Amino acid sequence: MAYDASFMTDFIESTHATKALSQSEKHLIGLAVTMTRGCIFCTTRRIEKAREFGLSDEVLNALTRVVAAVNAGVAARTAAAGFEATHEAVAASCADGTCEVAVEAQPA
Repeated sequence: MAYDASFMTDFIESTHATKALSQSEKHLIGLAVTMTRGCIFCTTRRIEKAREFGLSDEVLNALTRVVAAVNAGVAARTAAAGFEATHEAVAASCADGTCEVAVEAQPA
């Protein structure tokens, strides 16, 4: 049996039918998601569609900067949480005083 994409296309069409977001907002959200997911094909196509819709390169570049900043923030916070979890795990393993592991002070 061949792949049947109708369930997905029906879902996408019904989602895009919402009046809660403007067409510009829908284009920008879609582009932000494809940039974040790392799909060059999808990103290229969405940039083309956004331009056809009338979004300027100034707007698209501003979106790119916001996407990059949000992703950088997520990466930094995820790393910080990892460091904190490691610190907490070491502290917990030494709670009974039987551990000689040196733990560096965490920055405030």
